[in-house]
Amino acid sequence: MRNFMLMLAASTSLTACAATGSGGSDVVIETVAEGSAAPAAPANIAKPQIGTFGFDEAGMDRSVDPGDNFYQYANGTWAKNTAIPADKSNYGMFSVLDDLSRQRTQEILEEAKNDPGSKIGTAYASFLDEASVEAKGLAPIKPWLDRIKGLSSKAGYPALAAAADRNGISGPVGAFVGQDDKNPEAYALTMFQAGLGMPDRDYYLSTEAKLAETRAAYLKHLTNVLNLAGEANAATRAKAILDFETQIARAHWTQVESRDATKTYNKMSVAELERMAPGFDFSNYYDGIGVNVSDVIVGQPSAVKGIAAAIAKAPLSVLKDQLLVRSLDDYSDYLPAAIDKEHFAFYGTVLSGTPEQQVRWKRAVDFTTGSLGDEVSKEYVARYFPPETKAAADQLVKNVIAAMDRRIDQLEWMAPDTKTAAHAKLAAFTPKIGYPDRWRDLSGLKIDRGDLFGNALRSNNFAHEYNVGKLGQPIYRWEWGMTPMTVNAYANFGMVEIVFPAAILQPPFFDPNADPAVNYGGIGAVIGHELSHHFDDQGAKYNREGRLVDWWTPQDVRNFESKLGSLGSQYDLYEPLPGMHVQGKLTMGENVADLAGLTVAYDAYKQAIGGTPAPIIDGFTGDQRFYLGWAQVWRRNYREANLRQRLLTDPHSPSEQRTAVVRNLDPWYAAYKVATDDTLYVAPEKRVRVW
Repeated sequence: MRNFMLMLAASTSLTACAATGSGGSDVVIETVAEGSAAPAAPANIAKPQIGTFGFDEAGMDRSVDPGDNFYQYANGTWAKNTAIPADKSNYGMFSVLDDLSRQRTQEILEEAKNDPGSKIGTAYASFLDEASVEAKGLAPIKPWLDRIKGLSSKAGYPALAAAADRNGISGPVGAFVGQDDKNPEAYALTMFQAGLGMPDRDYYLSTEAKLAETRAAYLKHLTNVLNLAGEANAATRAKAILDFETQIARAHWTQVESRDATKTYNKMSVAELERMAPGFDFSNYYDGIGVNVSDVIVGQPSAVKGIAAAIAKAPLSVLKDQLLVRSLDDYSDYLPAAIDKEHFAFYGTVLSGTPEQQVRWKRAVDFTTGSLGDEVSKEYVARYFPPETKAAADQLVKNVIAAMDRRIDQLEWMAPDTKTAAHAKLAAFTPKIGYPDRWRDLSGLKIDRGDLFGNALRSNNFAHEYNVGKLGQPIYRWEWGMTPMTVNAYANFGMVEIVFPAAILQPPFFDPNADPAVNYGGIGAVIGHELSHHFDDQGAKYNREGRLVDWWTPQDVRNFESKLGSLGSQYDLYEPLPGMHVQGKLTMGENVADLAGLTVAYDAYKQAIGGTPAPIIDGFTGDQRFYLGWAQVWRRNYREANLRQRLLTDPHSPSEQRTAVVRNLDPWYAAYKVATDDTLYVAPEKRVRVW
């Protein structure tokens, strides 16, 4: 979807021990002088779900100096002893909760699957009916494939690409209806670069040996899919597809360029677009996707121009073959095992390093929540998100926002008028906690038992119609971009909101019965992270109304960019894989959000305990527990292929480097007595201080 929504972590998730957030408010631990032992807790006080205070001490590696590698100190034994499950590309605390959400959702769907009146049960059952899928073979998708193969003129290609878009099949460009960044009370059509079967332009253009191997595997995959479709001369045709996509890759903007909100806002009339990018009939395409617009926001103009030129140059047969392969790949979950396994062999194993595909019930859960998310969500939150947890999370969010408000006044680099506007923006925030206060109407979506492919096709069409139907409507301010079952969080610049689904409001992120230090170091820093996204290098470009406009002084911007440059240089030095460094510019927004989130959460924690010294618990001071809470949520082991893909495409730094942001925070040095010769030590005058 573009970068309105900056995600805290990848939607695929990871690791070992947690359950649900139980009811109740934060337990107030009697404060004693720093260095004293904590008093014994009364027997009737609920215990945290993890350890004695909300942190897994057994996962630490105390042989590591925290000043040398804080991630390993806090998580080293866990990392050493935790295997990545065969059906995952990485594994960590996000995954633990993701598995829990999926298991709980399965229980809901299992109860519903034999009820003929249950739409969610019917959808779930249709995915589980593997025998029916095998028996039908490619017959369900054959009419669509025949339509592709029957195209006789390039003049009909834009309409065909539009039909593919309606069906949820990726084409040469992408288009969606969202808020107009410069007119946030209106919806607009935005178009962006697409047309690649691999994750990024570097997979096509880089000379790095591993990526060259991936290209060879992709060529083999294209050949195999064409063979499975019964097409002749598969190898030659696959090479033509790869050559076509390589031309598109040369036109693509980099990941860094594409995250710039200013550069990617280019509103132009459709007539101007067609003059700029001849070779593709955009008017015909827009008619085909069901929108009637006179102008469009183009994310990457030069890329769209290059894609149109590549389309004009390509033989019709290549355009058709690319759509044919993409159709089988995008619908592989709903087709016979031969197609499904071939898709996973490349996208699961080659690109991400995952040895085994998820068992079918897990994928059935994902399909059902993807198609009927709000219908599943109603039952999920009723069972697993008690009002007490929501109330406790609401209060914590308010405390972090208040801490951010105080921080603004302390900034030396920001002009007084800008501070006033920043306070106003903060006051305009809408925090969304747990689940939406309004559900989407999904009654118009037809779901049939025994028709998995049809269910998927109708779901994609229904979602498309819902999206394009926003044009001309008031902004759906009640809408969420994630289900409550999603272990994640996001900031939406246009809505001026921060959103925290129910599933992330659980241990290790949040436990109402855990030590406040761990909660503030976990979910508190996550809240601060999402909050500060609205003031990062891109979010700061949006004012209190969610409008993309300059509201900082030029000197504010220069001061801010100077600080960010220092932070980027710090991350550029990290080398998670030999020869592959973290990209400081790509990960800038997330890195500064981590830094700000921890800074603000620490202030909120101190305010929450009333400025009194925290007790010693299990030998740890309150400040030490705060930073351990931060480190614990980033526990994650990666497969090499997955880590490589993330370093090329993910705006988030890997977990070890995310944890290391503590090296810029003065209280961390005091808490762990970090010495000048420790690896993470940064001289006080060189520590990056933004908020």
